[in-house]
Amino acid sequence: MNETLDAVFRREAGRCTATLIRVLGDIDLAEDAVAEAFAIAAEQWPQHGVPPNPGGWIVTTARNRAIDRLRREASRTDRYLAAHRLHADDMEPDHRRELDDLDAFADVVADDQLRLMFLCCHPALAADAQVALTLRLVGGLDAPTIARAFLVPEATVAQRIVRAKRKLRDNHAAYRIPRAAELPDRLHAVLAAIYLIYTEGHTATSGETLTRVDLSSEAIRVGRVLAELMPDEPEAIGLLALMLLTEARRPARTDSEGAMIRLADQDRNRWDRSLIGEGHELVRACLRRNHPGAFQIQAAIAAVHADAPMADATDWTQIITLYDQLYALRPNPVVALNRAIAVAELHGPAAGLAALAALDTTTLADYQPYHAAHADLLARAGDRDGAVAAYDRAIELSSNPAERHFLRQQRVATADRRPSSP
Repeated sequence: MNETLDAVFRREAGRCTATLIRVLGDIDLAEDAVAEAFAIAAEQWPQHGVPPNPGGWIVTTARNRAIDRLRREASRTDRYLAAHRLHADDMEPDHRRELDDLDAFADVVADDQLRLMFLCCHPALAADAQVALTLRLVGGLDAPTIARAFLVPEATVAQRIVRAKRKLRDNHAAYRIPRAAELPDRLHAVLAAIYLIYTEGHTATSGETLTRVDLSSEAIRVGRVLAELMPDEPEAIGLLALMLLTEARRPARTDSEGAMIRLADQDRNRWDRSLIGEGHELVRACLRRNHPGAFQIQAAIAAVHADAPMADATDWTQIITLYDQLYALRPNPVVALNRAIAVAELHGPAAGLAALAALDTTTLADYQPYHAAHADLLARAGDRDGAVAAYDRAIELSSNPAERHFLRQQRVATADRRPSSP
């Protein structure tokens, strides 16, 4: 039952919270009500069984708990709008206009999850706070997972989320519903949040499996809705293409026992050709627009990988060129790290290690992929001791069992390898 509850929470918590926020117009109240509903489920489901529609049960229960709370706190002015929405037939004109705005927004953005993303990405908040709040409320990700995505301490993320919710509450910003014309100003943060939710689904921070299909599938679903809502935004199309081309490789990323398989060793016959075809079509549509952005370039890189029938046939020269373009738009160490890996594939491990040495590793000190890449290049260059030490650090930083098992296997193989002759 605990596993069932955990699975339902992962799958439904964000969607239920989004629905309650739309109804209540209050982030904290909705989040608290959903948490209470899950606590009630933990008590009742073991006795009465899991309901046929767990998500609907949670929403109904959470709504009832919110109604009870609003009745107890009816005198508080910051609950006035929510209470009237649930109970009153007659509203004052100002409040009716606010709810009319909300209904108009629902007509523009019909999907609860996507609507909540746009609400969380309020211009009153800093960009990082917008994305962090969205990941917490919509993606259901915890502070450690979000911190890993931002390469910052967990305490920093927790503070951002608390301050963001407080600012929205104190300024009643959650009630200021964006018009359709205002959506493009919030698009960048929404795209970033969707991508980070997909990334967590692609390689989960924790859990028994390498991936979290629930998250990656939901990110793709919302990405499709967003691309349909804003078909003239090339970055929305680029993000969808990137997710589809990356998702196409998922069947080949693990073996029958769930063990991780690196890209170079994957059976490309297992790649989903329908997703690749759809992704390629979207990339071509982006190229025709000739308005490049970061997600479009990353999609183009994924398309180059998808074009190669085998790893040795990958056009690494084109990938390096694309990473150069991406770095010009986003000069951050993660992009530089990925470019260094591509350099190693084209020019050999020594060139890759030189590219790594040129990086500012301050923000990469606790970034597991950096140490894993460093270990691989050191092993290929013949530095067995250095590679083992780098693998040890990568294993220490990895919280996913499948990923950790793969790294341990690589470490053992490296440690058992004979040192190169001088």
